[in-house]
Amino acid sequence: MIAAAGYRLGAPPPPAPEFRPGSSRLGIRRVAGSSAVTTAYATSPMKLLVPRPRGISVWAYTSSFGGGLVAGDQTSLEIVVEPGARVFVGTQASSKVYHNRDLEPCGHQTTAHVGAGSLLVLAPDPAQLFADSTYRQRQEFHLAPEASLVLVDGFGSGRVARGERWDFNHYASRNIIRVGDRTVMWDALQLDPADGGLSGPFRGGRYDSLTTLVVLGPAVREIALAILAEVGARPVERRAALIVSASPLADGAVVRLAGGGSEPVARELHRWLTPLGPLLGDEPWRRKW
Repeated sequence: MIAAAGYRLGAPPPPAPEFRPGSSRLGIRRVAGSSAVTTAYATSPMKLLVPRPRGISVWAYTSSFGGGLVAGDQTSLEIVVEPGARVFVGTQASSKVYHNRDLEPCGHQTTAHVGAGSLLVLAPDPAQLFADSTYRQRQEFHLAPEASLVLVDGFGSGRVARGERWDFNHYASRNIIRVGDRTVMWDALQLDPADGGLSGPFRGGRYDSLTTLVVLGPAVREIALAILAEVGARPVERRAALIVSASPLADGAVVRLAGGGSEPVARELHRWLTPLGPLLGDEPWRRKW
């Protein structure tokens, strides 16, 4: 993977990195008035599918052989969006982190470089952590001024129907967003039973789905403002099935959602993100959420 400071948007593409297991790379450029894929590769256990390689927006989906991560798997994704291009990146299904009694950690790293006037929508399905699993995630976004980002980052409590609820060994996530030389968001979350029961009232509690939504940049400014206004006007309900909070973030908003299941969270996200359809050429989640 190219280091954060090792690539300058608009420069010639760097040499292809070493094909390490679990690595993937997606490059998008503005070509003849359309967004087009210029680089796409992945090595096992990562899979990269590109059903829409050219158009108003590129659409791509990540997946993995076996449908998830097993003990010791370490995967990475690098996304380079050249100036003026648009891309939606999702997943085929939820990212499953399988049980791991030997405590060998699984992990994933995403690094994205987004050029001026470009839009990156990264909206994977929530991660599902099985009992006895360990997972660490780090995502870094380097935005040029006037670039835009929509990020959906969520995870669930586990296979509730099988009695696995907040039974994983460790979960850690970091989301870092930089606009130009300025860090606008450094968000870290860690859940570990060593710090107390994960189902306690001040941790997972009665909720089974936790999601962070970031809407940032000029292309999605009106969406961010609408979310801030709506959430700010909501009354506080006692023992609500869905809790939502929203705060301004640079030229956008950051939203936190906690739901008793994935469905109420997905419905809320779908409603808020529907206005992205014209920017992407359609709604990628219309048949999913």
